[in-house]
Amino acid sequence: MQLTSPAGEDWLGTARDRLSARLETDADQPVVLALSGGGDSIALLHMAAAWAAEAGRRLLALTVDHQINPDSGRWTRFAQAAAHDVGADWRGLDWTGDKPATGLAAAARAARHRLIAEAARDAGARVVLFAHTADDIAEADRMRDEGSTLGHLRDWSPSPAWPEGRGLMLLRPMLDARRGDIREWLKQADHDWIDDPANDDLRLTRSRARVELAQEETTLSETSATASDAFAENVAHQNDGVIRLDRNVPAATLAAALVCAGGGHRLPRGARLARAIERLRAGEVFSATLCGARLEANDDGVLIVREPGEFRRLPCPPLRLTPGQEAVWDGRWAVTVAEPGWSVVASAGRQSRLPPADRARLKALPASARGARPVLIRDTSSAVVLAESIGAARSLVEQRLALRLGAVTQERHLD
Repeated sequence: MQLTSPAGEDWLGTARDRLSARLETDADQPVVLALSGGGDSIALLHMAAAWAAEAGRRLLALTVDHQINPDSGRWTRFAQAAAHDVGADWRGLDWTGDKPATGLAAAARAARHRLIAEAARDAGARVVLFAHTADDIAEADRMRDEGSTLGHLRDWSPSPAWPEGRGLMLLRPMLDARRGDIREWLKQADHDWIDDPANDDLRLTRSRARVELAQEETTLSETSATASDAFAENVAHQNDGVIRLDRNVPAATLAAALVCAGGGHRLPRGARLARAIERLRAGEVFSATLCGARLEANDDGVLIVREPGEFRRLPCPPLRLTPGQEAVWDGRWAVTVAEPGWSVVASAGRQSRLPPADRARLKALPASARGARPVLIRDTSSAVVLAESIGAARSLVEQRLALRLGAVTQERHLD
């Protein structure tokens, strides 16, 4: 039995409205579009190209060749021709190297996001369009029921690639559209597309979910398609990599704060997060380490910082800097220097060697946050200085958290 759609035939207008609501007009930066050549992405390409022409924006289509299917080269050439036919710029990206024997779908998805994020940032873009639909939401929900860790699809969310996707937002304007409606529109408009045979491979979790849903009568609500996390008003932060929260912080906000402060990308385990929330609600004074971040709860509230002890538990070599080129250290700081010969390390174990002015700066931070601050060491001497004393050091924690929690709702606010 066919699925029914609350959006009906109005998906095209809704998608265009979402583009207009989120994106700027007459901006210099291109809008990037992930183009696979499948029906959904071809529909998005035509719709976005028409919008971009009216809005005075450049459109850059990116196609990732995963080099898994023998026909992938032909698909890439098809996507290139489709992009050029609508007047969009195009760039092909290759996922090279050995492929994993297990978890191939997840690895391919991560590689796609990473490659697209890197290319989008190179092009100066701030937003990447993806062609996910209401059917993708239903399939992801079914996959999670089977144990998948696939995240929830939202119309506006930060790139999951970190740190490659820092500062980038993903816009999914077609989340109200049904796959059948899109295919019908493509046929009427005489637009060709590619059908990936992997969609029919029942060994894959997504393919099984797609078949099961096609056999059920399911109505997808507009709320489920457009839901997004509300920004927590009780979150306070400064540009020092330190996050301060209220004890009544929602669990999802606490999880995001821990990931951002820790510089990683894996959410805390459900049981450990639930236990931390339980202790916060009970008014306990305690400290805990989750996601590489240190949570300190006292009578004044909650403090979350990078756990300095992680640098001893999992030591990593100094990050050598290239003059004039921004490098991300520990997933939390963007550091740039003008001169060669500098590397970044943690201040833990080196604070006594800092100049007096730098030690004074560190003392202004909570004690637990000092050891995770980036410092620079010289190749030819024992000199140690705070990263911002010699070069430019920018905390990524605050912006990352703001984007994850939905505080930035439009492209023009991303700067």
